[in-house]
Amino acid sequence: MSTGLTLRALRGATTAAANTVEAIGEAVSELVDAVIERNQLAGEQLLSVTFSVTADLDACFPAAIARRRPGWQQVALLDCQQMAVAGDLPRCIRLLAHVWLEPQQLPVHPYLREAARLRPDRAG
Repeated sequence: MSTGLTLRALRGATTAAANTVEAIGEAVSELVDAVIERNQLAGEQLLSVTFSVTADLDACFPAAIARRRPGWQQVALLDCQQMAVAGDLPRCIRLLAHVWLEPQQLPVHPYLREAARLRPDRAG
């Protein structure tokens, strides 16, 4: 990546309305869009994205949805299952992205839908 950029980690989360390909796809797309828009990212700034999902989401892989995005051919994508903890938020999709940002740029970590309860300070 260009000289002068800083490698940063971005977090985010959302929830799917149901355990269906359509509902998971909608939630993943909304979350990825929020990360990109709120951090003003271009495709070449994205290095990797790891998605974790709660055990009640098994209809599809979030990375397979993200992989369809234009310009994401070089982004390393990975899925994993979130650690099961009693009382965890159901149908939750979490994201960890490694991106190149300008040193002075503050990262924005979107927590959407019901996942806003996880981080009310970053909800929206």
